[in-house]
Amino acid sequence: MATMKNAATGLARFRPLLLVVLLFFVAFINYFDRQSLSVVAPRFQAELHMSDLDYAHVVSLFLLASAIAYALAGFLSDWLGTRRSMALFVSVWSLAEAATAFATSTLSLSAARFCLGLGEPGLWVAAPKAVGEVLTERMRALAIGIYSLGSSLGAVVALPAIVFLTSHLPWRSVFLIDGVAGLLWIPLWLWGFRSREAAGGIGRAGRPDDARVAASSIAPNLRAVLARATTWKLVAARGLTDPVWYFYLFWFPKYLMTSRSLTIDGVAHFAWFVYLGAGIGAVTGGLFAGLLIRRGMRVCIAYRWTMLVAAVMLPVSPLTAIVSNSTLAILIASIIAFAHMNWLVTLTAIVVELYPAPQVGTAAGLIASGSGLGGMISSEVIGAIVTHHGYTPLFFLMGVLHPCVLAFLWTLFEQKSGPKVDVQPHLPA
Repeated sequence: MATMKNAATGLARFRPLLLVVLLFFVAFINYFDRQSLSVVAPRFQAELHMSDLDYAHVVSLFLLASAIAYALAGFLSDWLGTRRSMALFVSVWSLAEAATAFATSTLSLSAARFCLGLGEPGLWVAAPKAVGEVLTERMRALAIGIYSLGSSLGAVVALPAIVFLTSHLPWRSVFLIDGVAGLLWIPLWLWGFRSREAAGGIGRAGRPDDARVAASSIAPNLRAVLARATTWKLVAARGLTDPVWYFYLFWFPKYLMTSRSLTIDGVAHFAWFVYLGAGIGAVTGGLFAGLLIRRGMRVCIAYRWTMLVAAVMLPVSPLTAIVSNSTLAILIASIIAFAHMNWLVTLTAIVVELYPAPQVGTAAGLIASGSGLGGMISSEVIGAIVTHHGYTPLFFLMGVLHPCVLAFLWTLFEQKSGPKVDVQPHLPA
């Protein structure tokens, strides 16, 4: 009995690390799946006779589904609990990714990517909710940064990996491999989170971890979240700044191949550096905010300073289009990606701090829906601008969005959330 008790205690101590590792890998899979279409887009366009505007419509449908899914994912994660809702989200997007391999028309491709958009956003709602339940406030921003690094590395690895796979296998098989990888992750998640749930851990609000919110509490929580001006400010912030990242996910490889005349092999060899910069930015944001907090700065003010550092880097964006050297352009783009992911991780972390625990899932989902809506609108705008004016105006626009939004959000960081009880993850006696 003593041996089993010691083993259970050891496993409980390991659970926070296990959580971060699982989230890192599923974020990696999430962005590998998301990046796969942009890498093979020229082949899809040629085979299905799609124009750049057609491609923009496909991306827009994905982002429309994302906006819908973000709004619903908060309710699902609060109602089903983090463990079950995460398994549901990953199942949906993995099956949709696999279905992309069988697309034979623009319509069927759009349908598959729409379903992908219905599943993928749930990760970004359930993951911060899980972090808020398990980790202390000093570690939350870093944990979010680490699993966000997984998403950036997924985008990094996608470029050379897809080029390698398509040189040895039919190029459509990439989507099947992606889908299977997600489905294989689900049993690991169910096992990892079941052990926490069975241990009866207490989350940061003093309630059982992964406990489902009663159906009767969903409507009051929704009303409370919608009534806060903070919610709408954060929705606007995501809608205005997340399109920068969507551009680098869905359009930048195409930009390099069309405007910079790089081959797909050249993109695979060099463009990954942009997504590596994004990953470093994700971790750096968490580390910097954590350092400020450890030195005594209030959490939300530490987040504000972290976002300020990111915002002052973005005005170099126009140089990406101006410089003649493609390598230098990619280096500047990596700075933009670094700064944006630093910003995004911090903007995500602040939701956990500003809302009481029962409202975090609902708030995170509604706020993240701004990302999908902003991305959907921006995709149509990008398609039109690229068709008629090229890419240069886009890089100028991306240089001013973050500083303007930060000025809009400046006083928000001085607000305080409702009462919380922040406790260490429960260890069984």
